Amino acid sequence: MTVTVIIATKNEEQNLRNCLESVRWADQVIVVDSGSTDRTRKIAEEYGAHFHVFEYGGGWPKKRNWAINSGLAKHPWILILDADERVSAALRNEIQAAVKTAHFDGYYIKWKFIFLGRWMKHSWSHGWMMRLFRNGRGEYENLNMTDEGGWDAEVHENVVVAGRCGKLSHCLDHESSHDLHRWIQKQNDFSAWNAKRRIKQLDSPLPALHHFFSNDPVKRRKWMKAFFLRLPGKPLLIFFYLYFFKMGFLDGLAGFYFCSLRACHELNINAKVFENQLESMNQQNEDSSN
Repeated sequence: MTVTVIIATKNEEQNLRNCLESVRWADQVIVVDSGSTDRTRKIAEEYGAHFHVFEYGGGWPKKRNWAINSGLAKHPWILILDADERVSAALRNEIQAAVKTAHFDGYYIKWKFIFLGRWMKHSWSHGWMMRLFRNGRGEYENLNMTDEGGWDAEVHENVVVAGRCGKLSHCLDHESSHDLHRWIQKQNDFSAWNAKRRIKQLDSPLPALHHFFSNDPVKRRKWMKAFFLRLPGKPLLIFFYLYFFKMGFLDGLAGFYFCSLRACHELNINAKVFENQLESMNQQNEDSSN
């Protein structure tokens, strides 16, 4: 197969086993961990994965990029996964065919997002992500987001490939084994990080309009995100867009809950941006009074 799989983890004992089971076919599996305190390491070693602890000192590189450029990957192709993702048999076969023909230097893959046991076919069709690429031809872009919450893993960064890129037709299955309480808790943590990032984004100019018409799906998605965050009433817009325009109602009750929670996530970000602005104003008032 000549494929190295890289998986980023932190306390993923509930998800990691299913992920590793889905990539038994890979020549090499590398688990890059951020100091897990659960059974993550034991499970990784049980499956024969190479386990490495990443100690983040701030700045760049972050966890996945460090793994890509560390020389740990010994095979011509790299596949990037999260612990809550699974490679189906159909996607595995497509990957096998793609690396054999090698018409491209990288391949975009889409998500199949499972929420409360149901595929969010309409509510959340994630955009194309660069996940499979030649070793030495791809790495995560540096967005200089180094002081926003201390996250050691790439979140909004995308893999940039030097060469021609194609698309795979089958999706990555994305389904967390964590309960809803843990999912909401993680979203709350993420909203705090995203609020700090958004303050910087709003101070930056909107990317040029031609990015919206680009053939590069990453450039298109970035332009749409930058445009959208400047619109008023984003939480309501998100709900109506996902539930009605994208027909999330066809995903049943799980779809309604997901669209509602996604809108709440946006509301949390807005509230935390407002809180940050209030704190800055209060600090300025204190400084001026002194």
